[in-house]
Amino acid sequence: YLSLWVGLCMVVGVVLGLTAPGMMQGLRSLEFGAGSQINVPIAILIWLMITPMMMKVDFGSIRNVGRRPRGLFVTLFVNWLVKPFSMAAIAWIFFRYVFSPWISPSDADQYIAGSIILAAAPCTAMVFVWSYLTDGDPAYTLVQVSVNDLLMLVLFAPIVTFLVSGASSLAVPFQVLLYSVLVFIVVPLTAGILLRHWFIRRNGRDWFEIVLLPRFAPVSMAALLATLVLIFAFQAENITTKTL
Repeated sequence: YLSLWVGLCMVVGVVLGLTAPGMMQGLRSLEFGAGSQINVPIAILIWLMITPMMMKVDFGSIRNVGRRPRGLFVTLFVNWLVKPFSMAAIAWIFFRYVFSPWISPSDADQYIAGSIILAAAPCTAMVFVWSYLTDGDPAYTLVQVSVNDLLMLVLFAPIVTFLVSGASSLAVPFQVLLYSVLVFIVVPLTAGILLRHWFIRRNGRDWFEIVLLPRFAPVSMAALLATLVLIFAFQAENITTKTL
């Protein structure tokens, strides 16, 4: 019933945004420093959602990269050379030309920038989910996730800056991208690594993987749904007042 829950959260978020605008504005104004554009409540919820996934990442598995390099090379090629650039081209074509009769140039710039930012950020959590659903190799999944997470630390901000400035008239401040990498990648990644080593050293790997990790699943799901509620609450006015 995940699709149903997501739909309900969208509706609840819009209703909250319209019925309690003052409270939502107060939550929306909480940021990590002036100009960071990173909302504190959403960041905390994303930490709760991502950190359990990061706890699954065994960076010791990177030493096995050379055993089956083909799949890793395909993933890296698609993630960092195909996906961001192709999304920039697709977004530019559709929002500049196909949808131009219905949206303003300024809105087109924002849609293009948003598409590029989404395309340049591989989703660690979904990699584990799809690997499980397709009966993939868990160890090899860990290798791919570990390498991509390390590359994301150094490639995300430069690629987004280059593509957004090239495909739109917007310029995403490098400081904002740097804050985003630190808050949404470095913090949960570091917390996941430290917690993983601490729990395994204290209680053993079997207890960690069989007993502890499954307990975090409801926390991650609840954080995901709460994040959706806040996102749609913060954008309730835009969603209900935008007209073609």
